[in-house]
Amino acid sequence: MSVIKIMPCLDMKDGRVVKGVHFVNIKDAGDPVANAEFYQKEGADELAMLDIAATLENRKTRLEWVKNVSSVIAIPLTVGGGIGSIDDIEQVLAAGADKVSMNSAAVKSPQLVREAAGKFGSEKIVVAIDGRRNKDMPSGFEVVVSGGTKPAGRDAVVWAQECQKLGAGMILPTSMDGDGTQAGYDLAFTRAIADAVGLPVIASGGAGTLEHFYEGVVKGGADILLAASVFHFRIFNIKEVKEYLRNKGLQVNL
Repeated sequence: MSVIKIMPCLDMKDGRVVKGVHFVNIKDAGDPVANAEFYQKEGADELAMLDIAATLENRKTRLEWVKNVSSVIAIPLTVGGGIGSIDDIEQVLAAGADKVSMNSAAVKSPQLVREAAGKFGSEKIVVAIDGRRNKDMPSGFEVVVSGGTKPAGRDAVVWAQECQKLGAGMILPTSMDGDGTQAGYDLAFTRAIADAVGLPVIASGGAGTLEHFYEGVVKGGADILLAASVFHFRIFNIKEVKEYLRNKGLQVNL
């Protein structure tokens, strides 16, 4: 089994880290630079920073946020939100991101994934798939875009497979049904995608107990465990999570 990585996530709005439930009811969770420094010291393996309002506000990712955060960490930084062109990707990588995450733009223009992977390398391209349950879809999960506000009419698992063919290096499925609830990752959603692709999968949305992290790997098939609320509100620290996983027989970097 591969080494399991822990990835705190900074959801950004108006220059602050925020956290909601089901993508709404947003609460402040602190300063992004202070949070980034703190998580690196705590032992985070990677960090995600998602500009959650960029697509809805029809604007690009704020590059100054990327520069400020990347300047204080040495761990890989994945940035998403409002990335809709090769030029956007170039600018975000130049600002200090190691990887970019695309969601709505990839659904709208799948060719962008192919072009980006060809130009920058698959390892730098993450496709984020926000999904929700819809029994009319073959897998039972539908893609949603625009910060979870619009159903895309596409099957989430079929879309994940298409992203792999287009050259994406990693898939980040987030369940709208689980987001921010701390009720556990949507294991059925994560597993359906992990089983359908041969890429690393990031479990996201809903981690609330130590057991949830373990289930994300064993039941969800994830390689990377992303969490926000439990870390921002200091319910657990990263060391606790890693020690728990190691004691359960998983490989982690302590």
